This record gives sequence, C-alpha cells and structure tokens, in this order.
Amino acid sequence: MIKAVVTDIEGTTSSLSFVKDVLFPYARAKLPDFVRQNLNDPQISQLITDTCREAGIEQNIESAIDQLIEWIDLDKKITPLKAIQGLIWQAGYQLGDFKGHLYQDAIDNLKAWHENGILLYVYSSGSVLAQKLLFGHTASGDLTPLFSGFFDTNIGGKKEADSYLNIAATIGLPADETLFLSDIKEELDAAKSAGLQTIWLVRDQALNPYAEHLQVGSFDEIKFNS
Repeated sequence: MIKAVVTDIEGTTSSLSFVKDVLFPYARAKLPDFVRQNLNDPQISQLITDTCREAGIEQNIESAIDQLIEWIDLDKKITPLKAIQGLIWQAGYQLGDFKGHLYQDAIDNLKAWHENGILLYVYSSGSVLAQKLLFGHTASGDLTPLFSGFFDTNIGGKKEADSYLNIAATIGLPADETLFLSDIKEELDAAKSAGLQTIWLVRDQALNPYAEHLQVGSFDEIKFNS
C-alpha cells in the first residue's frame, strides 16, 4: 500500500523547457552581478567558498563566477550552484518575472492524493529553496502546503541508492510503501534498489511495456491503492 509519494520536478511535474529555457538562462544572466552585489551576505560568501573548494581553485570571486557559469552551461548538479540559482530565482519570482510551471495533471493528482491522506514529498537536484519557490508561485497559487517535505542533493545524489534510503528513513515509512516518480531511468534504478516503488514518467513519448519501470504518460495514468 502506497502511503507516500516522492516526486521529481523536471520532466515529471514541470516541463523541461521551463527549467532549461526560462530558469537556467535567467540565473546565468543574473549570476555575475548578483554575486558581486551580495558579497557581504554571509550565505553568499559561504557559497563562494564552497564553489572554490568544490572546483579545487583558489578563493577568488571572479574565478568562482566563471566556474559557476561553466557549471550552468554543463548542466552540473552541484550543490553550491543550485543554492545560488535558487536565491536568484527567488528574486525573479518576487519581481514577477515568471511563474512556476506545473503540468495540470500533476496539480490535479497531487491535490487528490493529498486529500486522500497520501504524504507528498519533492526530491530534485534543485535546491530546497528553488523547489519551494516553483511550487509556491504557480498559476494555480501556492501549492507548498500539499507537501510534507522537500529534499535536494544535500541528502545525496539522485542516482545513488543511499539517497533514497536516507529519504525513506526521514519519512519514517517502510521503503516499499513509498512511490518515487521520475523521468530519469538511473534515478528510478537507484530508488528501486533502495526498496522504493517506482513509476517512470515519459511525457510526449510512446510507452514501452517492457521497460524496467512501469511507464506512464501523465499523472492521470498513475493508479495505486491509497
């Protein structure tokens, strides 16, 4: 019996194009000035230190900025980058420069599952702040109250089984009572090896009945006993 659902964001609840064509370019354009203008902020200062340490470079603001831009261009899932992106997006949401995109089928079913007592969680490579901003600034309003928790790469990489063991332990339910939703096979493989149940979102593609994880084209096709 499924008692909790953990969902990915990109390609699962939200379109890849929103992240890649709206959020990433926005953060890339704003990042240099944002970092330079907020150097006295202890959080930004620590993230720059973390960036230099992660990259193995000397502590230098301009070098750190160059490294962060390079990571954006390479679509790297690196924790200090994701944290800085989240802070930039926070400013963008507050200015009304964009709203968080969510598929309507995801919104409808997440609401229904929540009403039926299913615990809902998010696990994304984007920072917890970025996750809350996306779900908090949608065309359907603030959806963050639907969720019992948010996880990012601070709990571990999304293709590592230990991350899902940590999530299951945090949720406090047997792993096989938790369903993980994603559009990435390697993430689903890791979750399955940790004992979670899995469903593979393959939007705008033909379903493969022989795939290693049950495939669906939308949240409307997800059926489980609540």
